[in-house]
Parts: sequence; structure tokens; C-alpha cells
Amino acid sequence: MQRRDFLGGLAAFGVTAGRLAAAALSNGEKLAAAARAQLGVTTGYDPTYTRLSYPNGDVPRSTGVCADVVIRAARDGLELDLQKLVHEDMVKDFDAYPARQAWGSKRTDANIDHRRVLNLETYWTRAGARL
Repeated sequence: MQRRDFLGGLAAFGVTAGRLAAAALSNGEKLAAAARAQLGVTTGYDPTYTRLSYPNGDVPRSTGVCADVVIRAARDGLELDLQKLVHEDMVKDFDAYPARQAWGSKRTDANIDHRRVLNLETYWTRAGARL
């Protein structure tokens, strides 16, 4: 079978070379590629508290904090909404998170909780995804 015939066959089944290559990537590689895609896009640092839509809320892609790059990479590369995942887990067990001790939070806040590195670390550990 010639390469052209093989690729034509894949196209007939709706599989592009890009999707085929993406399917072969590990989750870590997908996450890293999605983070790399933000180079030159996320150029400003702005830690300002911002009211966000929920779910899938985000500050403008041109700005944010370090956690925002991770949040966007998880959304873009793995189709995970860390805003929703962290918020729902914090609602289940608020005291498992450092929010009260570190920031004096009295309740969950879907606008900021997922944008704090200590909360992300806690979430990943609780989800069994921490290395």
C-alpha cells in the first residue's frame, strides 16, 4: 500500500495525521504541548482577583499568574476544567485544602481557588495525580 492510499483511507474515516499523532501522545506530552502553545500569548503577569464565569472561567489569555498557564494547558491539552474540578473537591472537603490557613478563606471561591498553587497541589494529590 502506498502512503497516499493509506492517508487517503485515514481521511475517509475522519482521521487526520494531526489527530493520529495527538492520539499517540501521553497525557504529560499533551499537557506540555498545550503549555508551550501559550508562549508569546500569555505575556503579562497579573495576580489581580477577578470574577470569572463558571465553569471554564479564565482571565484573558494574554495575562495571569503561573497557575493560569497550568489551568489553560489542562483545559486545552487534556480537556480538564481545573476550575470546576478544584471547586467541586473543595466543596466536598474544604478543610483538606490550605485555603483557610494560607489565605483566611471561610468558604470556597470558584473565582480564585483553582488559581492558587497550593490548592492545585492539594487537588492533584487528592486526585492521585501527583508525582
